[in-house]
Amino acid sequence: MKRSEKAEKIAVMLEELYPETPVPLDHENAFQLLVAVLMSAQTTDLKVNEVTPALFAKAPNAKEMAQLPVEVILNDIRQVGLAPTKAKNIRRMSEMLMEDHDGEVPASFEALEALPGVGHKTASVVMAQSFGVPAFPVDTHIHRLAARWGLSNGKNVDKTEKDLKAIFPRELWNKLHLQIIFFGREYCPARSHDLTTCPICSWAATKKRIQEEMKR
Repeated sequence: MKRSEKAEKIAVMLEELYPETPVPLDHENAFQLLVAVLMSAQTTDLKVNEVTPALFAKAPNAKEMAQLPVEVILNDIRQVGLAPTKAKNIRRMSEMLMEDHDGEVPASFEALEALPGVGHKTASVVMAQSFGVPAFPVDTHIHRLAARWGLSNGKNVDKTEKDLKAIFPRELWNKLHLQIIFFGREYCPARSHDLTTCPICSWAATKKRIQEEMKR
């Protein structure tokens, strides 16, 4: 089966499984989404959602976050991975939003990626979910599933993103990246996964890939 045929079949299956795709990170505005995505690196969405209410109650926007001491931010997010660095980045990012963007989150990849702690994946999530700009944020889950399904042989997330953008229609990107994440969590875990019983891996993965994962 060609990659394009696989992609078309996968998109149909994922739409049937996940017709609704709520953003997993709780937020009320673009700034809060930006902060939540920044915090989600090496941390589960569940854990981020546990710590953000207290932080956002103190500082729901960039203006108020820029006035919080780093120690206060750190105290609220201490349970997430790399908390000290993230606390400093959240404070400095908020200051830069006030200095350069009147406190608003810019609808620009370039401007977002210039902010402390904001990489391409974080910028892609914000552009897609807050501004509706077609983007395909690739995290480790999507990278893993794309490889299992034979949609990409990329050694890194940048190559995987390019491959997925090339085979899926642009209008599907914003919803599809969430559908793949949801599928990965429900059906396609990283460890101890029997590809032969998976609704997608069972037909999309190569025999070689199935055998390789059986040995792990």
